[in-house]
Amino acid sequence: MSYKLRFHSLALAEWRKLDGSLRLQFKKKLEERLITPRVPSSALSGMPDCYKIKLRAVGYRLVYRVDEDVVFVTVISVGLRDKQRVYSKTHARLDEPEQD
Repeated sequence: MSYKLRFHSLALAEWRKLDGSLRLQFKKKLEERLITPRVPSSALSGMPDCYKIKLRAVGYRLVYRVDEDVVFVTVISVGLRDKQRVYSKTHARLDEPEQD
């Protein structure tokens, strides 16, 4: 089963600010994750159903949540790993209701 992709509104703004080459790298990995989104080695502790995609060479992370009930992979945040900021943003966004 293939999942559909959607973005948290703030994550979409972060996505649009990324350099084209970074977007391309993330896009390639996201295509794989839409087929198999639950990768145990990428699971985030303390954030149920959340996983990360790492671009090690440049230090960027993309955090997404698997929503089984609606068959979606939702990108929650995108950014540098710098001082765990991307994970802090993810925690905050998971705690607030989404505004479309």
